[in-house]
Amino acid sequence: MNLIEKLKETVISVLPVMVIVILLGASVAHLPFLMLARFFIGGLFLILGLTIFLAGVDLGIQPMGERIGAELTKKRNLGLLLFCAFLIGFLVTVAEPDIQVFGSQVKSVFSSVNKNVFVFVIAGGVGIFLLLGLLRSVLDFSIKISLSVLYILIFILVHFVPEGFIGVGFDSGGATTGPMTVPFILALGLGVSSVRQGDKESFGLTGITSVGPVLAVLIYGFFISQESGSGVDSDIVQASALGSEGLMYSFTSIMPHILKDAVFSVLPVVFLFVVFQVSLLHMTKRQVIRIVIGIIYSFVGLWLFLVGVNGGFTETGRQLGYVLGKKAFDFGGGWFALLIITGLILGAIVVCAEPAVWVLTEQVEAVSGGTIKRRLLLVFLSSGAAVAIGLAMVRAVCGFSLKWILIPGYALSLILMIFSPSLFTGIAFDSGGVASGPITSTFVLSFALGAAGCSGSESNDIFGVIALVAMTPLIAIQILGIIYSFKKNRELKNRAACIQRNIDSLGDL
Repeated sequence: MNLIEKLKETVISVLPVMVIVILLGASVAHLPFLMLARFFIGGLFLILGLTIFLAGVDLGIQPMGERIGAELTKKRNLGLLLFCAFLIGFLVTVAEPDIQVFGSQVKSVFSSVNKNVFVFVIAGGVGIFLLLGLLRSVLDFSIKISLSVLYILIFILVHFVPEGFIGVGFDSGGATTGPMTVPFILALGLGVSSVRQGDKESFGLTGITSVGPVLAVLIYGFFISQESGSGVDSDIVQASALGSEGLMYSFTSIMPHILKDAVFSVLPVVFLFVVFQVSLLHMTKRQVIRIVIGIIYSFVGLWLFLVGVNGGFTETGRQLGYVLGKKAFDFGGGWFALLIITGLILGAIVVCAEPAVWVLTEQVEAVSGGTIKRRLLLVFLSSGAAVAIGLAMVRAVCGFSLKWILIPGYALSLILMIFSPSLFTGIAFDSGGVASGPITSTFVLSFALGAAGCSGSESNDIFGVIALVAMTPLIAIQILGIIYSFKKNRELKNRAACIQRNIDSLGDL
């Protein structure tokens, strides 16, 4: 664990977002100085928290998940493995801060939605599909066939679900894969596959797991009325009202509430660790201390991270989106282009600040033996997220149906499966989940909410942003896989031709 290296990576990821927002806020949008100052301080909290959190994941959560997965598989008790998978998926998802925030946002738009029931529906979807994902890994069933069947089923359901709830369903798949859920799912998959098949088969578990909440929420949409609520998130309103209390009040006032969220997020992990340590792992005292320290690091880092995001990023993101969206809606032309360009730039940069993205790219580079470079993976992820946010900005102002983007996008993803190596297909669908984490669910969603609000279409267009961010990496990473496969095959042909020339030369002698 190298805190200095983690800090360097985090600063490189987050600092460009801060620079762009402050420049736009001070020049074009004319945001209040106090708001920009809080945004800057929130960015510092975010950088510090993300650094500590990632160190904790490396030290505690990831090794624990790998050990649990490996030991459960060694027991060769399929029923026990699947039951534990469901339990882990359900508990960790209920505790995910992103899901609590997302549930409040859905409730504010659809008054007939019960937030607690909604959260349990999502958690149940995650638990069931984590179970199915591990079963696929154990049975060595094709990742491509699995994902194809599941997404065909989703798009059959889409035609029967009310239009306003489609975005909610797809957004829920991205919102579940937050900073607490993804490290555990990835590590659990690696632990199982290391015993059964080899590390490279572990990728795709997060992608399959992300399908669960989408299906669950779409089915839930059949049973609720589509009455609209206020369309306003009370948490955002509260954050926006903290202008006259001083620079630090927006942070100090939410610290106790965020502390409870962080405790609630970590408690299921602690519970799982205690249960599995007593019943299954039986690790040494030194190993236990290491994992406990890692969990404490993760808790402190998550707390600071969420304080930064909620204290500075959400408010500024919504206000910046509203100002740019209002000018684009009223005047069009250059302002509309500026809104889209801002979305493209923010999409390209924000995805690199997601905690789960760093966890995934580290594992991909390690599992591939350095063949798939982290930087290259980040470039393709950023490109996909940039296109997603750009499209979200166009949709926020113009208000067209989400299906016009999602159906062609996922159809293209399924077609690319035919040509992309299975390893890259698994990585692509994992990437789709992890790219839409806490920063996307807070800053980017707030930015799009502000842009949609300027045209009066907020209730219809608030949802779908996370879905678009989750979709585009499926295309981008599989294209990377096709390029990688083409280069590898060309190298093999060149080597074979070289060997043949050498053989022919020896024959002539």
